[in-house]
Amino acid sequence: MKLLRQKVISEGIILGQGVLKVDSFLNHQMDPFLMREVGREFTRRFAGQEVTKVLTIESSGIAPGIMTALELGVPLIFARKQKSLTLTEDIFVEKVYSFTKKESNEITVSKKFIAPGERVLIVDDFLANGEAAFGLARIVEQAGGTVVGIGIVIEKAFQPGNRLLKEAGYRVESLVRIASLDDGIIAFAEEDAEHSD
Repeated sequence: MKLLRQKVISEGIILGQGVLKVDSFLNHQMDPFLMREVGREFTRRFAGQEVTKVLTIESSGIAPGIMTALELGVPLIFARKQKSLTLTEDIFVEKVYSFTKKESNEITVSKKFIAPGERVLIVDDFLANGEAAFGLARIVEQAGGTVVGIGIVIEKAFQPGNRLLKEAGYRVESLVRIASLDDGIIAFAEEDAEHSD
């Protein structure tokens, strides 16, 4: 996705240790026009999958998730990281580790929102080690649903998440793949550079 790639180049900040800060357009301030295009691109890539729900994780996955759900005409569910007084029973719970925050969280989704037979598209902002995506996939599968794919806005291709998810049988579509953040330079994976549109 050319527009997303340009944003990463012009506004992404490398913080070192494999961390890319994109808070000016994705996970603090959000660019709604870019998010609309992200939603359209995920809808194009997962066309024909008969998606019934989009699932993400709070909070940075919500913007790309809601735009994808809007384009698909289906509801968005977001897994909560924080304990909620109103969400205490009949919930799916999974533990996930955040590479960026260096902490584990229990994520929860109400059982009433994913029914057996649902065809769920998982959408998230970043893919590093795949922990969040695996946690969300386990929730879908506990509910008796099918993960039709995993849509990632920015993938760190130098970390194992994509490979691990694909080895587990999931279809992964990343809009931008970063090969390296070494020496303060954002280097894109070759296939991303060749196929950006």
